[in-house]
Amino acid sequence: MLTSSSAAIDTPPAAPPAGPPCRPALRAAATPLAALLAAAVSMGAYCLALAVHGTYPFGPRSRAVNDLGNQFVPYHAHLWDLMHGRATGDLIVNWGSGYGVPFLADFFTYLMNPFSWLVGLFPRDAVNAAVFTATVLSIGLGAALMTVYLGRLRPGSPWLRALLAVGYAVSTWTISDGFGDPMWMWGLSSFPLLGIAYDWCLRGRRWVPATLVITLCWAANFYTAAMATLGMGLVLGARLLLDSRPVRDRWRALLRAAAATATGLLLAAPVLTVSYTASKASQPAEPQDYTPPAALDYLAHLLPGGLYPSAPRISVGLLPLLLVLAFPFMRRVPGRERAVWTGLLVLVALSYVWKPTVLLWHGLAMPNGSPYRAAIALTSMLVAVAWLALSRRPRPRELLAGAAALAVLLAAVSGGHYFTRGEWILILADSALVLGLLLLLARHRTDRRVRIGVFAALTCSVFLATAYSVFSVSVIRDDNPQWTPRETISAASLTAHAAVGARDDWPATRTDPGPHQYTANDPLLLGGEGGSYYSSYLPARTAATLQALGSAWTMRGRHIYGLDDPVGRAIMGVSSSLGIVPGAPSAVAQHTAPAPPIVTLRPGAAFDGAVRDTSVFARQQRVLGARVYRVPLLSPASGPRPVPEPNGTWRLPGNAKGAAWTSFTATCAPGTLAYLYAPWFSGPVRANGAEYRAVGVHDLAANGIMPLGAVPASGRIRLALGTTTAQDIPRFPVGCLDQGALRRAVTKLRATGPAEVTAGGHTITAAFRRGGHGTAVLAVPAVTGWRCSVDGGASAAPRTLGGLIAVDLGGGSRVSCSFRTPGLNAGLPASGLALAVLLAVGVGGRFRDRSGRDGSSGTAGRTLARRLFPQRTTRDGLLDGSALRGTALGLRRPGRRA
Repeated sequence: MLTSSSAAIDTPPAAPPAGPPCRPALRAAATPLAALLAAAVSMGAYCLALAVHGTYPFGPRSRAVNDLGNQFVPYHAHLWDLMHGRATGDLIVNWGSGYGVPFLADFFTYLMNPFSWLVGLFPRDAVNAAVFTATVLSIGLGAALMTVYLGRLRPGSPWLRALLAVGYAVSTWTISDGFGDPMWMWGLSSFPLLGIAYDWCLRGRRWVPATLVITLCWAANFYTAAMATLGMGLVLGARLLLDSRPVRDRWRALLRAAAATATGLLLAAPVLTVSYTASKASQPAEPQDYTPPAALDYLAHLLPGGLYPSAPRISVGLLPLLLVLAFPFMRRVPGRERAVWTGLLVLVALSYVWKPTVLLWHGLAMPNGSPYRAAIALTSMLVAVAWLALSRRPRPRELLAGAAALAVLLAAVSGGHYFTRGEWILILADSALVLGLLLLLARHRTDRRVRIGVFAALTCSVFLATAYSVFSVSVIRDDNPQWTPRETISAASLTAHAAVGARDDWPATRTDPGPHQYTANDPLLLGGEGGSYYSSYLPARTAATLQALGSAWTMRGRHIYGLDDPVGRAIMGVSSSLGIVPGAPSAVAQHTAPAPPIVTLRPGAAFDGAVRDTSVFARQQRVLGARVYRVPLLSPASGPRPVPEPNGTWRLPGNAKGAAWTSFTATCAPGTLAYLYAPWFSGPVRANGAEYRAVGVHDLAANGIMPLGAVPASGRIRLALGTTTAQDIPRFPVGCLDQGALRRAVTKLRATGPAEVTAGGHTITAAFRRGGHGTAVLAVPAVTGWRCSVDGGASAAPRTLGGLIAVDLGGGSRVSCSFRTPGLNAGLPASGLALAVLLAVGVGGRFRDRSGRDGSSGTAGRTLARRLFPQRTTRDGLLDGSALRGTALGLRRPGRRA
């Protein structure tokens, strides 16, 4: 039970309940069925709401909003490719995105929900169905496990526990924060699983299974597992405060839980070390500010059906809420117990509105998004306290006191914008219904027919109210442009996927799916080997390398785009790319061009050094190894006069609205192709009679190299930039491409390139026709983890050319590079140590049990272990403080159990 470990704390009611007793054996037998009921009601209510709303898979409306469309559908498509052997990489390296990026951290973070692996059973064009299935099954499992966990807190009707578990599994956290991130949905299971594990530690039982459960939670999703560990740790602390055993025995129980947690974390260490190392090497996120919500807005989120304004989304439905509000008034619950649990709820609620504790809940980093993702912890505690109240059989007067508190809450938040008329109708009608049913149950508890009827009515109420809450939040979300669904799997994207596959000849060259923007991770969705990538683990070196070569980015570089100009594509070995056909969204325009191989040879020592490139065009030429641009000087022409800055930029002073723009003139060879590179400029651009739009914002969004068209016969380019605010552009923003020179450069790189290029999951090898004294350049960003060797010699971290991998051949003919995931070698020994501890404890426990049955005497070490980890339990299943006996870490099964 959640309140105490002895009968001294769990004071029975003054008058024993009449009617047939509910025997523990019958409750235990009914618990699996009740867990199935909780899962069925939760999943059914969620699906009914989507069906009424016309949302996939029950209607045409897409579910793929925000990161669900931009990240997780493409990631699951890539997982499908990996499972079926159709991916160009493996779990270590993703060759398809960012021109080659590490992938293991992404897999650990985004794809470790066990239900995500069901994607392999679906057709690839049904990836959306697989993601939906993972979401719904996560809801169902969370409800089932919460039903079991509540029974560990305090005995009572498993059927009523099931109804409370529905409120937890389909809380407003689930339908607003969780549903769009399938990996977070495993958090619904982590909270009850960790609660069960800590309950075993509290009772001195099953230390090894408890450790394995903790490992499962942290491996499946460490982000929500950290929240669950903190939340369930607080619950364990509350239980120990209310425990009647001596202080030393409570410390031992705490030690068991701490040992299980530490060992479980060590067992999951590779997940943590790889993800932590990748996070440290990733492109930093935009700094996030924090403003706490208004008090009334926060309180409004205790009620179901609303979504805005932003506050912790903690509603678990009206049945649990009414019971929580009645809990402080219940005289059957000792005052100390009421104070501890009410205080815990208040403290946790306040921790979501104080920045230091908000950071603590989220791993000391302010989330790039909702700062209230940890609200799931409070939903689990609200449901637990609701069960403490319901299992104590609240009296009518106590229920009415809770109803009065609910009325005060409704009056306080009635002036806000959290609800529409429909939500108010739901809340008032369901509150009256739930209150009436609980009063009827309290007054007719001995009548079996009344109990069955009340339970059936409560089940219907919970089911329909939950479905309406999901529907209401979905309707509200539709009005927010931030939640506009992405296209993901459609006729157009399937056509593009087929077109990419038809031209793909990796690893000879790359096929880039291009800027279709079905999602922010089109290469994962469509296949090929593109440059676009959106991930929290996008390496900072990759983002810096590609942006310096002329690619665009958004989200401060956490979403990088592929190189979209001819020279950039030649550098990266792109021979085929897709383009958008204006006015025909389902059509695919495929562009092909001769391209160098992925591995090329430069004469001499072609490495990055102290040379500073004067422009992006100079940098591209240096990496390509050929002069293909003419970079003209700009001359101010008209409009507000720009000022040359000492840092090598032009300062545009800005023009009044409707006034002339700042204009420049430049001269290039007629017929060459003009390009503009002004990464941070925002505003309209006019050149050669055409107008373009730049959308740069330093340093959140960077423009890529923009085509300005062919230079006219006069050879004169006039460039005008409109801006009402002062902005900077590079000193040499224009480059004129000689297409003939580019063709000659590509031809030379192909002629001097390797005879063969082979790529494995996380390796790439190039064999040249004869030994060379030059630099082999791999069109792959040189992130930490790459090791290269020549002719089978010792491997070493490569040098770079323009941020790409560069290796001195030194007369050799074969260069091989492989990727080692940073952090993995640090995590594996920790896992081995934890596994050794588990085996030692498990084998030792069996040996001690056998020795005890044989009557053999124990060693001094075994005696000490028995003192540290007592095992005897009381009649209610918790540890007794007297005549304690047991084995190390509580492995021996207790003689009696609740």
